[in-house]
Amino acid sequence: MDDDAGRARRARELREKIDYYNHRYHALGVSDISDAAYDALIRGLLALEQEFPELLTSNSPTQHVGSPIASEFSSVVHRGRMFSLDNVADADALQSWGERITRIVGRPPGGYSCELKVDGLAVSITYQDGILVQGTTRGDGITGEDVTPNVMAVEEIPVKLYGAALPALIEVRGEIYMPLSAFADLNTRQAELGEQPYVNARNTAAGSIRQKDPSVTRSRNLSVWVYQVGYLMGGPSFSQHSEQMDWLAELGMRVNPENRRVSDLIAARSYVGDALTDRYEHDYEIDGVVIKVDDLAEQRTSGSTSKSPRWAIAYKFPPEETSTRLLDIEISVGRTGAVTPYAVLAPIFVGGVTVTHATLHNEREIRRKDLRVGDMVIVRRAGDVIPEVVGPLPPKRPKSATEWRMPECCPYCGSSIVLPEAEAKHRCVGGYACPSRLREHLFYFASRSGMDIEGLGYKTVDLLLEKGAISDPADIFYLTVDDLLDLERFGATSARKLLDAIDLARNQSLDRLLAALGIRMVGETVASMIADSFHSLGEIMRASEDDLSSIEGIGPEIARSIVEWSGERSNVLLVEKLTAAGVRTASPELKSPDLPATLTGLTLVITGSLRDHSRAAVAAAVEARGGKVRGSVSRKTSVVLAGDSPGVKLRKARELGIPVIDEGGLGALLSEGPAVIR
Repeated sequence: MDDDAGRARRARELREKIDYYNHRYHALGVSDISDAAYDALIRGLLALEQEFPELLTSNSPTQHVGSPIASEFSSVVHRGRMFSLDNVADADALQSWGERITRIVGRPPGGYSCELKVDGLAVSITYQDGILVQGTTRGDGITGEDVTPNVMAVEEIPVKLYGAALPALIEVRGEIYMPLSAFADLNTRQAELGEQPYVNARNTAAGSIRQKDPSVTRSRNLSVWVYQVGYLMGGPSFSQHSEQMDWLAELGMRVNPENRRVSDLIAARSYVGDALTDRYEHDYEIDGVVIKVDDLAEQRTSGSTSKSPRWAIAYKFPPEETSTRLLDIEISVGRTGAVTPYAVLAPIFVGGVTVTHATLHNEREIRRKDLRVGDMVIVRRAGDVIPEVVGPLPPKRPKSATEWRMPECCPYCGSSIVLPEAEAKHRCVGGYACPSRLREHLFYFASRSGMDIEGLGYKTVDLLLEKGAISDPADIFYLTVDDLLDLERFGATSARKLLDAIDLARNQSLDRLLAALGIRMVGETVASMIADSFHSLGEIMRASEDDLSSIEGIGPEIARSIVEWSGERSNVLLVEKLTAAGVRTASPELKSPDLPATLTGLTLVITGSLRDHSRAAVAAAVEARGGKVRGSVSRKTSVVLAGDSPGVKLRKARELGIPVIDEGGLGALLSEGPAVIR
């Protein structure tokens, strides 16, 4: 018994020491223990917990620092909406915002909190009795992904808070980001491994938080700035946002020391000017300044719109611009045959990355901007992400600069390039005989927006095309282990993993299959609308333009595009080939013959992604029992069926007090009738 007590006491002491040093280092920036001594503490605690598992606690530093936790992301509804911010881009617009707040509050606000707008991933972090219990992404603002193990893997997010009067429950909002130094180190490692470098720190941080293995997240050396209290139960009360931020720092959370409370908008504009001057002095990317009414009572009085708080505004910095030489204009052919010209640029560093190519949209846009090959051009990264050619610098135009014309023939397949009447985009008429179009079509078919075949990206598509293993999307479902082992960098394990992903894709929903097929103007949203009204791909292909146009939201151009696609012999053969490969081309039936009209008078609305049934199958089952399925929530809605990642329909249902069920509740509704939701 004494030995047990001694071991427990030793484990507790080690945990307290490690938590103390973590707090000193990550929250206060003070290092008063060597790396070797710190590692010895971790190793000592880990050894105790491994030998005596009963000593392991959920909040142990070993679970935070070095122990991967398996994670399957699930949806979490936020306690309070995580709003996006309205933004302004100049002093006049900022002044107008301040005047609106003054009218609402009835007096000029008593002060403002100014904070750097860090370019990262917004997260919600919840602590219960001082212990981290949940971390979620922002998602759509109403519902996010549960990424708790990955949030715990960010070493600068404390798993335990400090203080004498910890709140019973607190949810804070923050921005997880990848420091630029960590991003540079990561790309150095990528280069050493012969892998493609990551494009930008923001997207890499977002991808790191969504890793299935938290050890990968941990290896990315992410960081965080906390910027708001989202929910608080217990603890002290405050009158100002800036006071809350100071308190969060005392609890051990990482609050940006660049935050500043100012008395008026003149001082806020001065802060913006300083932040813009020092924009590239930080080890993280910023794209503006967030200005908040500091008084919490004035925040409550100001309220919110449906998407943004009125008491906060983002002052967005202009995108960085620079100039370089336009070396050439080339074209790419997309999955629907659309031809897009793009600029080949002399390499230039802009917005934190080296840019060599930029889209030019279409020939009409090139004419409008008067761009010529050989020009010096202004390049910027729109939203600091997408490279864009703003225009030429005519005074620096060389005499050798030449106008560019769309080629008459496709450089990939030799087919004609045409400009359909009333369209801005040229098109290659070569169909899938065009290797560029086929490549893009196959990639999109397998992508997350299509059949979601994990592991079938551009590199693998290129290898399969090079070997002649595939020539259309249906061929994917006929691949064998031998086909994959014949490819470079494929072994038995990776081949089996890809074939398993392909098998899963055979049972994708009808709307996903429809979106994946590459029909012009039929993306995810349109495909969902059509799949709600038809129960099989065969029915869709047999539908007339009038049948399709009768669907709410489907216009005559979309209907004509679907009918034309359905009439092509090659597409008929493709669908037959997909069906023969075991790909599901119809929605599963939920109904049985001669069902009683148990749902007469009931109106159901679906929001989010359903896992077990397609929307069309649910609609068929409800309508077979006398009910109706509608696309929007109103006071006449009887019940809302919420799947994964529900949208604003869920929020509106809650505002109206309409019952909400999940797919588990759907079965009860179908079998027992409306009584189960009352």
